[in-house]
Order: sequence, then C-alpha cells, then structure tokens
Amino acid sequence: MSLTPWTPTELRILRRLNSPRRIQDFLNELPQNHEPDGDTCFSPRLVLRYGRAHCMEGAMFAATALRQHGQRPLVLDLTASFDDQDHVVALFREHNAWGAISKTNHSVLRFREPVYRTIRELVMSYFHEYFLQSNGKKTLRSFAGPIDLSRFDKQGWMTSKEEVWYIPEHLCEILHTQILSPTQIRRLRKADPIELLAGNHTEWKSGVRVVE
Repeated sequence: MSLTPWTPTELRILRRLNSPRRIQDFLNELPQNHEPDGDTCFSPRLVLRYGRAHCMEGAMFAATALRQHGQRPLVLDLTASFDDQDHVVALFREHNAWGAISKTNHSVLRFREPVYRTIRELVMSYFHEYFLQSNGKKTLRSFAGPIDLSRFDKQGWMTSKEEVWYIPEHLCEILHTQILSPTQIRRLRKADPIELLAGNHTEWKSGVRVVE
C-alpha cells in the first residue's frame, strides 16, 4: 500500500486505534498544528513524528488508521464561500450509515456519529455551525466525496517523509456538489450572538490544551 513500510512503533499506534471513536480521541489529544513556520501538509507519518495536526492532516491520518482496520481511506471535502476556510474530514461507515472523524480546534465541525444515510445528509449536519466568527455569516457552500485516498498509494502518501500537497491540490481540482441555490444564499440568517460566543472557544493555544 505504500512505498516505505511503517516502523514497529508507528504500527503499534495504528493498531491501537481500532475504532472511529479511538481515532477521534487520539486526534483530540494531538495539539493543533498552528503552522508557526508556514503552511504544512504533513503525511500521516509526519503527524506522528511532529505530534500535531490541522484538519487536512488529521483527516488523512484518520483515513490511514481506518484503513489499517479494514475500511477504505475516505475523506470528505467541505468547501466554504470565498471569505472562509474549507474543512476536510475522514469518512467511515457502520451498519450502512456514514459518520465522520474531524480534527478541529473549535467547538464546532467535530466528530459525527454514524447515523447519516447519505453523504449529503452528513454534510448538511455541519451547515448551521459553519459560520464566520467575525459576523455570523453561514458559509458552507459545497462538498466533494467520498474521495478514496488509495489513488495516491503509488506516491506513498501515508508514510511519506515529505509533505503531501498533491492531496489538497487534488481536492481543489475535483468537481464539487453545490448545496444551496443563489436565492437560498441571499436569504440566509446569520448565527445568533450566543452561537458566536460558543464559537470563540478553542481547544489548543500554542501547544497547550485549554479545554479538558
């Protein structure tokens, strides 16, 4: 599956992460990658090496861990309006329903239980909490997925010692499904002040976990 084998230490970690819940717990314990030295796109191996991750890196790591236990390495790309950031999660299935594993530093856009019958249904579960903290504008606009990362196996994406920018570049290039019409966008109500207040909370600051 990859050009470079896992080390015994890496395999021990991945073997322990034998359920979506354990993978999510592991990602929650990883400090947020605030990219202090510039933008990064760590491979799953580099996530373990550096001990931190942001959403793209966390999704790839989660997909890798799921793969070690028999699931396909699937991710979902959630795209926002031009003034907000996109988000990527790993997908899994249980009893014919979809769930998602998410690495985020905020109180929203987190883990989803496997209760969604379709990908669009899962995507829409993120809609109301996907807003700009500055003004409450709801910004989720489209999605792409499931995307099977095994397409990058020849490039050794899981165990690469280099960053894997070709994966997010691929996500930017593929066709996305729009979830709103122009009329719906114009009629969107902004998030309430109490939602903005809740959105102010972050889990990690400068490598220190502030919410336990």
